[in-house]
Amino acid sequence: MKELAGRLTAVDPDAGAAVRVIAYFDALAESRAGLEALVRAAAVLAGCPARLVDDERRVRVRVEPDGRRLDSPLPPEPGWPSAALVPGGVPALWLERPGDGGPSVVDAVILERAAGALRLVLDRTRGRAPLSPADDPALVETLLDATAAEQARLHAARRLGLPVDARARVLATHGGRPRVLVVGDAGAPDAGPHGGVPAAAVDGSDGIGGRVGVGPVVSVPDLPRSWAAARVALRFTAEGTARDPGQRVVRAEDLGGLALLAESVVPGGDPPPDVRELEKAAADAPWMLATLHAVASTASLRAAATEVNVHHSTLQDRLTQAESLLGWPVRDPHGRLRLQLALTLRRLARG
Repeated sequence: MKELAGRLTAVDPDAGAAVRVIAYFDALAESRAGLEALVRAAAVLAGCPARLVDDERRVRVRVEPDGRRLDSPLPPEPGWPSAALVPGGVPALWLERPGDGGPSVVDAVILERAAGALRLVLDRTRGRAPLSPADDPALVETLLDATAAEQARLHAARRLGLPVDARARVLATHGGRPRVLVVGDAGAPDAGPHGGVPAAAVDGSDGIGGRVGVGPVVSVPDLPRSWAAARVALRFTAEGTARDPGQRVVRAEDLGGLALLAESVVPGGDPPPDVRELEKAAADAPWMLATLHAVASTASLRAAATEVNVHHSTLQDRLTQAESLLGWPVRDPHGRLRLQLALTLRRLARG
């Protein structure tokens, strides 16, 4: 999709931008982004405030182009570009700019893709409840939706059998449902890599496989914050393979200031220059990424050699080749930090 967008941009900038918008909203839908995240994407991509107003479901979300949520009691202007959530329905999503002559091509695509994604989220989280709460992913999504009223979230918690006075954390998994873990006594130690003492799990599934982002322990009303942090942590995870080395489980509490990097890298967008150099180097040798990850994540070069099961002299030869391909040293403190950042940005840039 990125290659197609690049080719189209050379011929028609609007067409290229439209393809990028489609890819961006497809990625958000795949990650099961919530209402606020979708409205924020519309605002940032359009470069103007965007707002969602669904009076029937009592949903109102307004986001500034810099990503800040800033709701307004004023009604939308009739001339703003808008889209309905259902064919033939009333406008529910607006881009706050004069609509003289109708929306631009890019604005029209933003409205169409955002409205479609918003409709799916609203149908899941505000639609009719199935017969069995345990089989209802919409209850979990409502529980974790920051745009839902607290009363609705607490009602979802009770229907799921989650004590409203409990402490819990959320796990985000790649391509799977969010998992809510109720934590045991506050003084109890963490149990295992997922943290907490799981007294109960609420997601209708057993076991967790693949990449996992772990949110912080919070109160039930604050679970949307744990869910947001878990999704950020998930972006820092890796498959743990030679092609994608790194931790499969990442806790949000362990990221510290690194979490800020996620705000500056758009998934599926053009990767930073150091990441492009890293990919070129990886294409030259199958051992490249695993070796560089070992150098970046262990305490010494001898420990890195042990990690990838090679002799110390072999590792030195590999690093000489890697430095030649990358264009910077990786054995001094500055170069090692640059390598760590490049490997981290590579995970964040992944679509």
